Amino acid sequence: MAIKNILAEVEAIKKGLQNLGCAELEAEMETDAGLLLLDIREIQERVDLGTIPGAKHAPRGMLEFWADPKSPYYRDWFEEGRRTVLFCAGGARSALAARALLDMGFRDVAHLEGGFKEWKESGRSIEDVSATSRWVRREKA
Repeated sequence: MAIKNILAEVEAIKKGLQNLGCAELEAEMETDAGLLLLDIREIQERVDLGTIPGAKHAPRGMLEFWADPKSPYYRDWFEEGRRTVLFCAGGARSALAARALLDMGFRDVAHLEGGFKEWKESGRSIEDVSATSRWVRREKA
């Protein structure tokens, strides 16, 4: 059996998702106080590049464990009916993650189509994670 082309798979998955642009996400952030915005990138991506203000960190590798109320790793900010928007660097990992949450039973899930890269390139506000993170890269002595 041949290995699946993951980028083709992501494009197919996106057809069944709500794919938001930066302007749409920004509008939701302004009008929906209950919005759960999830940055699923690795911690070092957040520290090095920053994040979208107000985003919680849920690394892709832990997402399903943090989202499952029966898991010992559960985070109580996950709620079945809560509007949840995910983003990664470019929109591929977040599409896979959004599909995973929908498959778990979450009902109101979307992802940022162009990811953090598009958000940053469009000149939108960025939160400096390195200012508050204990995971800052340090120069070697």
